[in-house]
Amino acid sequence: MTTRARLGSGVTNPYLRHPNLLAASVATLDRLAAGRAFLGLGRGQPEWYARALGVETGDPLATLEETIGLLRRWWSPPHRATAEGQGRGAPFGVRDWERTVHPAQPPPGPPIYLAAAGPKALALAGRRADGVVFNALTSDTFLAEAIPAVRAAAAAAGRDPTRLAFFLRTAVAVTDDPVPILERQKTLIALVNALPGMDRLLATPGFDVPAVMAEVRRRMRTADVLARGGGFAALRRAGDLPAARAAIPTELVARLAIAGPLSHVRARLATLTALGVTHVSVAPPEPGEGVDRFAETLRGLGTKG
Repeated sequence: MTTRARLGSGVTNPYLRHPNLLAASVATLDRLAAGRAFLGLGRGQPEWYARALGVETGDPLATLEETIGLLRRWWSPPHRATAEGQGRGAPFGVRDWERTVHPAQPPPGPPIYLAAAGPKALALAGRRADGVVFNALTSDTFLAEAIPAVRAAAAAAGRDPTRLAFFLRTAVAVTDDPVPILERQKTLIALVNALPGMDRLLATPGFDVPAVMAEVRRRMRTADVLARGGGFAALRRAGDLPAARAAIPTELVARLAIAGPLSHVRARLATLTALGVTHVSVAPPEPGEGVDRFAETLRGLGTKG
């Protein structure tokens, strides 16, 4: 049983989980976890929802902003909310709905961290959210521009930018042989970073990332699959994943990953801290590794373990 770990999603979206369900789920988790819940929220892939699942998507950015507003009102007295974004692109028609299960954390409730990549989403995170979740393999170059932009948006909105959290989902892996990890990460790039707008996260000096990703999309037939509303399973069937992986330079992945001997990993973490990253992911133990070894790894990284 945990006593300090915070619990939450990383991330979900308001299309597959209506804001009313998000409010109820996170409030329930927060009560069960004695005030340690959080919500990781993002737009997901609207093409899938609109073309394959029959969901009205509206404007994704307006939908995220509407969702944050609904959640904050449901998590604060009098715990009633009405949608304010009708006519501005948000698809929800909530009318004076009252919630009776409330979070353990005081108003405005559990923190909301926004998964953001584009400039408008980053600005929204600064204005309305408690921080940002950056996708796995987001580059130092992107972080160096994105984090100050979010802080500037927060300051412009009259909020304290020093209170924002910045999560990087790249899993830390301490190993003397990072090559297998780097090769596995190429699959993530071929499937996720080939989606619209996601290649911007990979920007790295010395690599022509747009050209690399154009070849990856060609090999994966990403545009054709998305046009049909196809998801990751369809991408794997339609695309040539080995060819797409071969188009991704291992040296690029090594620059994006946090994998290698302890000294290398600690140097990477110091760089990320200087950029403003406040939290990183840690790869879970390998099968049979055991908790003690995992705790030793955490202590080696300088965490409280």
